[in-house]
Amino acid sequence: MTFSVLLPGPADTWAAGDALGRLAPPGSVVTLQGPLGAGKTAFAQGVARGLDVPGWCYVTSPTYALHNRYEGRLALHHFDLYRLAGPADLEDLGLEDALYGADLCVLEWPDRFFADLPPDRLQVRFGETADGGRILDFESCGPRSAELAAELRRALQGFLRA
Repeated sequence: MTFSVLLPGPADTWAAGDALGRLAPPGSVVTLQGPLGAGKTAFAQGVARGLDVPGWCYVTSPTYALHNRYEGRLALHHFDLYRLAGPADLEDLGLEDALYGADLCVLEWPDRFFADLPPDRLQVRFGETADGGRILDFESCGPRSAELAAELRRALQGFLRA
């Protein structure tokens, strides 16, 4: 299943992430692709709130830490794969344990590692509009992520792009 949403402002990007966090079942894997400043971390912040990560817990980009973990209804594993050289780095990071556990994994910059990720995942591509809004393209890859995508599509009905 694929669908696109048009999000006019940063608060809408955050709200879309919140919807995903509320709907995501245990063991979900979500990849975020897009240029710097496209809203990937704002989306991840919304996911954290949707998972009931406490408000005092500030969700930041894992650019330098590579992996941030936040406790909520499900634990959120937020990875940034941008600086990794190859698949061996994934092992050192402990990614496999998180990917195949009962938590939610959100991975920024997954492009070089798709072959190493679970085949059933929700892929989100971020683009920008001329007026500063965001276009998010969602693509499910597998039956579990298709169910999540269908629920998320209903939740984001007001933002659907024709």
